[in-house]
Amino acid sequence: MTDSLPPCPECSSVYTYQVDALLTCPECGHEWAPGAGSDDAPVVRDSVGNVLNDGDDVTVIKDLKVKGSSSVVKVGTKVRNIRLVDGDHDIDCKVPGIGQMGLKSEFVKKISG
Repeated sequence: MTDSLPPCPECSSVYTYQVDALLTCPECGHEWAPGAGSDDAPVVRDSVGNVLNDGDDVTVIKDLKVKGSSSVVKVGTKVRNIRLVDGDHDIDCKVPGIGQMGLKSEFVKKISG
């Protein structure tokens, strides 16, 4: 019976079982609704592995040339209130001095706080 149930999204245990409407993991105790997996929304991480969310503030970690322009987004530029989108450039934001643009999460670092 455990073959037809998905593994635990927290610890990847294959020993999940169903209790009423929830799936339960006996190893870590995590409970979740079937079909409501975290696989629907991909997790976006910055250059050092921090999870990014909508509204976070980030810092650019590398000089980035702006395509179609002679402008450069300098290292250390703080970008506030990012928005996560699907695609290669997974951050939509307004860069000070440049304007609206898309950034790749691998070139930013989350500002804590």
